[in-house]
Amino acid sequence: MKILLIQPPIHDFYLTQKRTIPYGLASIAATLKQAGFDIQIFDALATNKTKPLPWPDELMYLDPFFGRADRSPFALFHQYRHFGYSFQHIGKIARDANAFITGISSLFTAYSDQALYTAQVVREWDPKTIIVLGGHHPTHFPREVLAHPAVDYVLRGEGEQSMPEMVKALMNNASVNNIPGIAYKRAENDYVINSPAIVKNLDRLPLPDMTDINQRYYQRSKQKSLTLVASRGCPMKCSYCAIGGSQLTFRKKSVEYIIDEMSAGIGEAQAAFIDFEDENISFDRQWFMALLKSIQKTFSSKLLTLRAMNGLYPNTLDPEMITSMKHAGFNALNLSVATFSKVQLRRFRRPDVSRSLSQIIQTAQTLNLKSTSYLLAGALNQDPFSSVDDLIALFQMGTVAGLSVFYPAPGSADFDFLSQAGMLPKTFSCMRATSIPVTHICTRLQLITLLRLSRIINYIQQLTEQNIPIPKPLPCNQNIFTPDQPKDQMGLLLLSWFLYDGIIRGVDHDYRIYEHQSDQPVVYYFLARFWIDTK
Repeated sequence: MKILLIQPPIHDFYLTQKRTIPYGLASIAATLKQAGFDIQIFDALATNKTKPLPWPDELMYLDPFFGRADRSPFALFHQYRHFGYSFQHIGKIARDANAFITGISSLFTAYSDQALYTAQVVREWDPKTIIVLGGHHPTHFPREVLAHPAVDYVLRGEGEQSMPEMVKALMNNASVNNIPGIAYKRAENDYVINSPAIVKNLDRLPLPDMTDINQRYYQRSKQKSLTLVASRGCPMKCSYCAIGGSQLTFRKKSVEYIIDEMSAGIGEAQAAFIDFEDENISFDRQWFMALLKSIQKTFSSKLLTLRAMNGLYPNTLDPEMITSMKHAGFNALNLSVATFSKVQLRRFRRPDVSRSLSQIIQTAQTLNLKSTSYLLAGALNQDPFSSVDDLIALFQMGTVAGLSVFYPAPGSADFDFLSQAGMLPKTFSCMRATSIPVTHICTRLQLITLLRLSRIINYIQQLTEQNIPIPKPLPCNQNIFTPDQPKDQMGLLLLSWFLYDGIIRGVDHDYRIYEHQSDQPVVYYFLARFWIDTK
């Protein structure tokens, strides 16, 4: 019996290609192969083909802010796109596979429409296949997913445990009722919905099977690119995070297992980019230090570039650990900050990281490690001026600022609060940062202004690192650039004008200069803080 596993395409303004390797499907595929099944993975995102799409109706409120193209260094996003293979191509793959079961990944709620449409297309092209959806979205919304006529089953939680059991039961016409994580509709308003499946011992899992993954597509700077998850879950309980509110306990693979997984993934390649997508990889210091030491010893002859792009919790780091990370192959630190506001930190149920962060950044600079520190803006009760304070603080520390707009993550405490208060977005597709979905204390205009200010402060940070003087404030004296004008020259002029009058300008496809909508009190507060606190 053949099983087809699909990573669907997505619709959005941009795609972070290096973070879309279907690691979860590869792990499930390995457990199914171990059980003796014939497995095919089709990664519908593994193509450079994209197709411009009209903005969906539910996002048209963003048009006044993002509707005009911007080729300036401070640009955000503009064009909505279909990323991945066409749905028709997916249908042909499903028809040719003629699979007994088709499993479709639905990780993010914002992209659940594309996952469900994938199920619909698969049903049309292969009416006999059994369709099951798994991932974060079906785990939290099993009834909503099962309401779609193309979906037969949902698997909640970690599919490595539940999917082999489900396949065996369905092959033998046996009951699936007691399978961990399974959900299905028996009759109208009659559902079987079991608790999410959890793999207690990660070392018992076979190594992820990357046979069907398009390695060439995921190359980074001509290096082999891998995703690894060395641990699952997180012991912290941050209010905005779905992991802390879930039943997933913090579990670690053994160092030996991780080294085996890395060796298998790297193969004969002499250079590789490896991203650890753990929620909190450095939480267990002794284990993480042992892992770093083993990586350095095992792969000393390889050119490895390591990252933890999902974020490192600063309070778990120290100079000795960062030095070990550098020796193991880390060339940059992605640091999870959230905010420096003590009031907001209490709301987030998150400790202050300001003291440890300053030390970490200084150590990173000494070791020639780049750092990006990630903030959250627009969360419940979070005012925009404290987010300006956060941006200025990061600039003073000498780190790049990554500003993320708050969105309600299903399973988090903040999601539950918004749900009870009737403040959730009206559609699942709006539950993403790019949609600016929640306006509690911050207005949408203020949040978009903060995003643009983060681009500006990072541009100034870049000038500082390159020993380029910050331009003097000057009045704007032109309304168009020439096509042959260098982008860095355009950036310096736009910055000079902004520092003079506080107007954030863009440059359209015809090189015409125009003014972005922005919240002037937030901009003036930013400029006052910048001139006073950064001298």
